[in-house]
Amino acid sequence: MARSITEVRVIGLGKVGELVALLLADSGFTVTAYDARARSDLPFACKALDVRDGAGLRAALTGADAVVSCMPYNLNLGVAEAAHDIGVHYFDLTEDVPTTNRVLELSSAGGSNVYAPQCGLAPGLIGIVGSWLAKQFEEIRSIELKVGALPRHPAGLLGYAFNWSAEGVVNEYLNDCEVLRGGHRQMVPAMSENERVVIGGIELEASLTSGGLGTMCETYEGRAQRLDYKTMRYPGHFELMRFFFDELGLRQRRELAGEILVGAKPPVDDDVVYLHAAVEGRADTAGGQLYRKQYVRAYQPLAINGRYWRAISWTTAASAAAVVELVADGRLPQTGFVKQEDISFADLLSTKSGALFGDLGKV
Repeated sequence: MARSITEVRVIGLGKVGELVALLLADSGFTVTAYDARARSDLPFACKALDVRDGAGLRAALTGADAVVSCMPYNLNLGVAEAAHDIGVHYFDLTEDVPTTNRVLELSSAGGSNVYAPQCGLAPGLIGIVGSWLAKQFEEIRSIELKVGALPRHPAGLLGYAFNWSAEGVVNEYLNDCEVLRGGHRQMVPAMSENERVVIGGIELEASLTSGGLGTMCETYEGRAQRLDYKTMRYPGHFELMRFFFDELGLRQRRELAGEILVGAKPPVDDDVVYLHAAVEGRADTAGGQLYRKQYVRAYQPLAINGRYWRAISWTTAASAAAVVELVADGRLPQTGFVKQEDISFADLLSTKSGALFGDLGKV
C-alpha cells in the first residue's frame, strides 16, 4: 500500500529534531530539514531557514506532504499556520496549551491535511499509554499520568539538569493545570498536590505541572472521576522551585528564571526518563471489583545508528516519528485534528520508530 506521506520537512535540529529527521529517513521518508544554519554532515538535506520569515517558511514547505515542527513552543504557531496555508500535514512536540488551541482552530477551518500536535513524550506517549490502560476498564475512577526526565546521577539540592527546553519547563511549573476532579474539568495551581513515587527502588516526588495531558481532560470528562498529569523529580526539588519562583520573585520574570536555571544546571548525557501510568476502576474481567493497572518504565540513553542519544531525546523523537508513520500508513485519520489519546499503543509499537520502545525500560 502506497504511503500518503513521502516528502517530510523537519523544522529545527535541536535536542530532538535531528533524531526525528534521522528516524523518519530510516523509515523510508524523503526528509529535508531546516535550521538556523545549513549542515552537510547529515544523511539528509539540511538547509538554512529563519523560521520567523513567513514567506521563506512557506517556500520551504511547498512540495512537502508533511512538516514536523521541533521548534520551541513560542515558534510552533508560525509553522502550523504555514502548514495550513500550504496544505501539508502538521506535527509538533509542544506542551503549550494556547499553541494547541490555535492548532485546533486551524484544523476546524477545513482542508485536507492532518493536524497532530503534542506528539512528544508528555503530552504524547504518556497519553497514548494512559488511554490504552483506560480502555481495559468499563468504569474509570482515576487516570494518573507521570513523567520524569532526570539525570541518573544528580548533584546538588535541585537534583536536576535542563536536558529539555528551559522555557518549556518554566511554563510547566508556573501555568495552571487542567485536571478532572469529580468527573469535571477544573484548573488548579502547578507544583501542588505533591506525592511520593518509587520506581525500581528510586524514590521520587511528583507534582502537578501544566500541559502534559494535552486534550485528555476534554476526552475523559464525565468518563473518569479523576485525571491528572504530574512531573516526577528527586525529593525536595519542588520545594526549592517554589522558593525560587515565589520568595525570590522570579515568577513574573520567566526568561530570566530560565537563564539562571540553565546556567546552574546545564544538560547532562547520562539521563533517565521515568514513565508511570496508572488507571483505577472496575472491569468485567475482574468480576466488577475495583482494581489498578500500571505501566511503569525507566528509559536509558540508547544507541541509534552508532550514536548514543539521551533518553529524553530518543523517547520524544521516536514517539513523534511513529505518529508520522501511522498517518502515512493510513492507520490514523487522514484529515483533521488527531488526539494523542486516540492513537493505539499497539499500533505505535508496530511502527519502525515506535518499536524502539519494545521491551526497553522494564523495572
